[in-house]
Amino acid sequence: MQRLLMIEDDARLAGMVADYLAAAGFAVDHAPDATRGLDALAVPPQALPDLVILDLMLPDLDGLEVCRRLRALPGEAGRVPVLMLTAKGDPMDRVIGLEVGADDYLPKPFEPRELLARIRAILRRRHVPLADGTVDPQAGEPPLRFGSLEIDRAGRRVSVGGQSASLTAYQFDLLLALAGRAGRVLTRDQIMEVVRGRELEAFDRSIDVHMGRIRAAIEADPKNPRRILTVRGVGYVFAREQD
Repeated sequence: MQRLLMIEDDARLAGMVADYLAAAGFAVDHAPDATRGLDALAVPPQALPDLVILDLMLPDLDGLEVCRRLRALPGEAGRVPVLMLTAKGDPMDRVIGLEVGADDYLPKPFEPRELLARIRAILRRRHVPLADGTVDPQAGEPPLRFGSLEIDRAGRRVSVGGQSASLTAYQFDLLLALAGRAGRVLTRDQIMEVVRGRELEAFDRSIDVHMGRIRAAIEADPKNPRRILTVRGVGYVFAREQD
């Protein structure tokens, strides 16, 4: 059974979500504030949740800062996927949430079925085995190498010149979608279809935010990228020939 951690100060909402997700095969732990949520992540790797559902508005610390601190945690704790919830409608909140490391974003009020679909999509991208027996299709695949850039598909890690590059689970899959089709120009819709499948619709321009984060992690000069190139009016292409 997959374990989720919900950091949410609305106890009634947290209870409803926990009941709904329990019927879908998930166990949900609830933390009513940021302090207890972060404490729940200060555990051995085997005790970490598979995903964090994080509210943006918390009584002691806002969700953006919680996400920043979570991403700064060492080891596996810093790579736990984050689905951010917010009652705010400002698109900038969504962009900032993605920039600080959230994997996905869902505004309140939301349909429980959409929440479940997004959770499943994130876990599927991370290749966490689901109740239906889904397994990692990348297992045993050799790493992809482009000059000093190495993408370890099985271990889901990226390094440049032997130094680890920090990417969220979603950003890893975006990079893999492009690198696995090096030299081919992909539209935003095509990239999203590869990563998410047809289960969910794409988030407007949020993919551009993630691409900026990926470039910051793998490019020597993110403002003048040589690995992930923008094709204006079309989408992106991963350069076949690199350093």
